[in-house]
Amino acid sequence: MSAVREGLPEGRYGRSADERADRKLKVVGSLLGVGLLAVVGWIGWDYVGGQSVSAEVIKFQIVSDSEVQVHLEIRKEASVTGVCTLSSQDEEHGEVGRADFTFGQAEERVDEVVTLKTTGRATMVELVGCQPAGSAG
Repeated sequence: MSAVREGLPEGRYGRSADERADRKLKVVGSLLGVGLLAVVGWIGWDYVGGQSVSAEVIKFQIVSDSEVQVHLEIRKEASVTGVCTLSSQDEEHGEVGRADFTFGQAEERVDEVVTLKTTGRATMVELVGCQPAGSAG
């Protein structure tokens, strides 16, 4: 009786085709993962670094049916004049006021209370956005 050999001895003749394919997939997957992380990081950095004027509504007070006082904190470069847009809504979420406010102080951080005129009683104030004066947007 003769012994029948089923396959080649393990490890004797180098890597199998499956092992080479697995290694290629791991390398390609790693490169794609690093590329994706780089793209996400670049987009995030551009978004954060690209905003030369930003603001935050600290609080607001409804003074009357036609007026809201809004306390804003604006952050910008000292040499930049910033423009921030505020919007107010009534109870039914209809817009009752919208205005642009300009901040030209030569400071990087500005705390200011502005008055937003409304056509009805406001229940909510929203900071729509801020940008440098003269920029399209």
